[in-house]
Amino acid sequence: MSDLIVIGYENPQTARQAYEEILRLQHDFIVDLRGLAIVDVDADGKTHVDTPRRIIGTSAAMGALWGLLIGLLFFVPGMVLLGGAVGALMGRFSKSGVDAEFRARVQHLLEPGHSAVVIMASKVTEDKFASAMRPFGGTVLKTSMSDTDERELAEELAGQA
Repeated sequence: MSDLIVIGYENPQTARQAYEEILRLQHDFIVDLRGLAIVDVDADGKTHVDTPRRIIGTSAAMGALWGLLIGLLFFVPGMVLLGGAVGALMGRFSKSGVDAEFRARVQHLLEPGHSAVVIMASKVTEDKFASAMRPFGGTVLKTSMSDTDERELAEELAGQA
């Protein structure tokens, strides 16, 4: 099972500091990352996604799934342009915990000038993770995807790519 965690911040500097802390937590085996990104919304409302460091051990299919997930959550042009695959995958995502309500809550976090750290993790030591992230504050949204849903989505993406 993978946890999808989105932490919203009122400024990009705090999001970057939280991002660096998450990388440290991965190094300390408190979180096992499958994906990590920083999403910023500029003053004009334009969304910018930054994945400063590649997560080691991520397969091509998982990378495609991560890219689609970011694109669907934040409507990033180019990240969701997969032809006819989008409609079918949206339905499958809705059944996997990344439904319309979750997406709406994520989008509500990101007003102009705000940022978010988006985490997809196969393992999180909840108490240590929460304690380490507490100094950064932020608004936390979390959902989960079963291993089966995640694998089927990745396979479907790989087959349609």
